[in-house]
Amino acid sequence: MALDLHRLWIFLHVIEQQGFSAAAQKLYMSQPSVSNQVRKLEESLRITLIDRSSARIRPTAEGELLAEYASRVFLLADEAVAAVQQLSGLQTGRLVVGGSTTMGTYLLPDLLAEYRRQHPGIDGHVFVGNNSTVTQQLMSGEVGVALVAGAPTEPRLIGEAVSEDHMVLIAPPDHALAGRGPVTGEMLTGERIVLREPGSQTREVQERTLARWGVVAPPHTDAWGPEVLKRCVRAGLGVALVSEYAVSDELRAGTLVALPTHQDTETRDISLVRRRDRILSPAEEAFVDLVRRRRGSTGLLGG
Repeated sequence: MALDLHRLWIFLHVIEQQGFSAAAQKLYMSQPSVSNQVRKLEESLRITLIDRSSARIRPTAEGELLAEYASRVFLLADEAVAAVQQLSGLQTGRLVVGGSTTMGTYLLPDLLAEYRRQHPGIDGHVFVGNNSTVTQQLMSGEVGVALVAGAPTEPRLIGEAVSEDHMVLIAPPDHALAGRGPVTGEMLTGERIVLREPGSQTREVQERTLARWGVVAPPHTDAWGPEVLKRCVRAGLGVALVSEYAVSDELRAGTLVALPTHQDTETRDISLVRRRDRILSPAEEAFVDLVRRRRGSTGLLGG
């Protein structure tokens, strides 16, 4: 029995995206076309692969087994491409590097620029999203390697700590707390705090640190992304805990100030992450080597 790989690819996306509409959007297809292709796959195999009896689709036992094998099939195809590319070295190729919001915004552009100088024949791209989105991209194979805040929680991913990220408490230069010495949790009582959006790894660190300082359920403003957060602080909407990488330019320019704190702020690892079972392409291996060299010499921001 011949298995249609195109239909198998569509079926795998339906399972990974947990729905026909989401898979259609990912594949740039219409939802009826995706549904039709999966149904034809079921007809060719004479089995039901997807339970459609509830609002949220889920694979049948047979579908779950087929999806596991399908993942291995397409991962093997990626490995085959990587193996062929090994023969041509780094003269040509494509690199897609992922990054969580802070790391992707403030670290990856400089790293990719240095990479480009060393390997001008490689076409480099950056994908930036929150940790959850980057994890999905790594698992699907869309991204081979990523730089993220914290360690991966998905067991099929492996992370290597390559640097540390320190959180700093920032405020506008004319804030009442500026120049008053180390800030305590008690001094923050009643102060409005600017927090990253719910679901952000930075938000988790912010809330954990504030709770440790005794600041529970403060008045706050949600800011979706580090750039919005910084602008909110500069506009006087509150103070914020943020990555030192995110505010290095503003601190040098004096448009924001870092407030000393009575208690330590939290430090988190910056991890280089990839799938455990993926063979990296030569282009991806070269990027990993670059990050490791930076870690051992000038640091990820250079200097």
